[in-house]
Amino acid sequence: MLKSIKSSRFKISVFITLLALFLAACQKPAPYAEINFAMAQAPLNLDPRYATDAASARVNRLIYQSLVDFDANAKPIPSLATWVQVNPTQYRFVLNHQRAKFHHKKRLTAQDVKVTYDSLVRLKDSAQAAEFANIQSIQVLDDETILFELNQPDRNFPAKLIIGILPQDLIIKKHDFSHHPIGNGALKFVSWQNKLTLSRVNDNQKISLVEVKDPTVRVLKLLRGEVDLLQGDLPPELVKYLQTKPEVEVNTVKGANFSYMGLNMQDPLLENIKVRQAIAHAIDSNAIIQQVMVPNTRIAGVILPPEHYTNALSPTMQPYAYNPVLSKQLLTEAGIQLPLKLVYKTSTDAQRVRFATIMQAQMQPAGIQLEIKSLDWGTFFEDVKQGNFQLFGLTWVGIKTPEIYVKALGSQSFPPNGFNRGHYTDAELDALLANENWPAATQRIYQQLPYIPLWYEGQFAATRKDIKNYAPKPDGNWDDLITITRQSLQTQQQKAQLQ
Repeated sequence: MLKSIKSSRFKISVFITLLALFLAACQKPAPYAEINFAMAQAPLNLDPRYATDAASARVNRLIYQSLVDFDANAKPIPSLATWVQVNPTQYRFVLNHQRAKFHHKKRLTAQDVKVTYDSLVRLKDSAQAAEFANIQSIQVLDDETILFELNQPDRNFPAKLIIGILPQDLIIKKHDFSHHPIGNGALKFVSWQNKLTLSRVNDNQKISLVEVKDPTVRVLKLLRGEVDLLQGDLPPELVKYLQTKPEVEVNTVKGANFSYMGLNMQDPLLENIKVRQAIAHAIDSNAIIQQVMVPNTRIAGVILPPEHYTNALSPTMQPYAYNPVLSKQLLTEAGIQLPLKLVYKTSTDAQRVRFATIMQAQMQPAGIQLEIKSLDWGTFFEDVKQGNFQLFGLTWVGIKTPEIYVKALGSQSFPPNGFNRGHYTDAELDALLANENWPAATQRIYQQLPYIPLWYEGQFAATRKDIKNYAPKPDGNWDDLITITRQSLQTQQQKAQLQ
């Protein structure tokens, strides 16, 4: 493991030296009005009824508006509408009077809300649809009032209404929202060819999102002024390097997004609890965090971060400690002939491959031989969705409610009806989830290890010095693209003269 880490550090060191020489020979191009954001992976689907990847979810928050959003403690708050619970199975929502029109100039009404959720319930190929199977009917009382009737009481129902509202006329016409989104959010769609270009509704500021998979190339583009902003998906050496550059500003915050190792529970090896425990004890998350993670990364024991309101009710659950001797013992007790050979899938992102390489080295003393398969993002994510894996690494992004346990681990949530991609089945957990006993469910998941918890990755954003009003958020969202601005050259020169 140490040899692997030293090799990675040497490569980063060589890159930084070459980068400095290259930048010295380059002249920064003149600033331009468009703000360019370099991202590691482009969104896959801009229809909020289908989107499940992080980039799509982050963009869709900007293009669409939902009935409900969340506060800093992950409690639901009004967005497009306020609500009251009429009785245990009825919720009445009233749209805000001052609400934006759709980007094609149509007024958003209660009918659009009804048709959006009606269409979602009918979808057979959306992982989001199963969450709304409890809706019995949706009634439009007037242009601004909607009544949701449920089959069974659900006191957490409002927290589920976070799907962006689509215009009724375009749903009827079967418009392609996936590639040509139309919502009523602060940013509207302009084009999507080599890059995704959006325009801010209130001032027509154009913002382009450019996929740059290689982290070193993203840094190079930022330093040359070819892009104005990047966020996340960099090794710590490059973050530290950016912090030394006077033309760049780097901000970091504690992260809330949950990184984990996914397990295929249909695999005869992995269905054995002792094998899962052995894998958990064979990973030294603390060492990975200290050596190759960005600042403010925290070790994880469960999906929801410590500050989430539900964790105040849960008993403290310490992360599984690195103990390769215990891992070997557990594998022997499980009747496994060593070494245990496992295949781990990840994307081709350099940092994700780095994580995998370190885990591979950490597992060797535990008697686990880990084979790494790195695939391009589209192929990798499709394999995960289809259950074509033994182990994989991913991050849950923007998780706000404990219903994630139902969607990700409930026995009725196998794709396409949810995100239980490992096909985990546990009658005891299902009963706890049905009763919304979140503390007991959390404890059960912790004990049964249907996935291996790793960390809550720290968040950072690096911007050119002329970019203002942008800061990273704990869940990694891109909401500040709504407020981001570029300081004019004239303003910069005036400030320089005053100094």
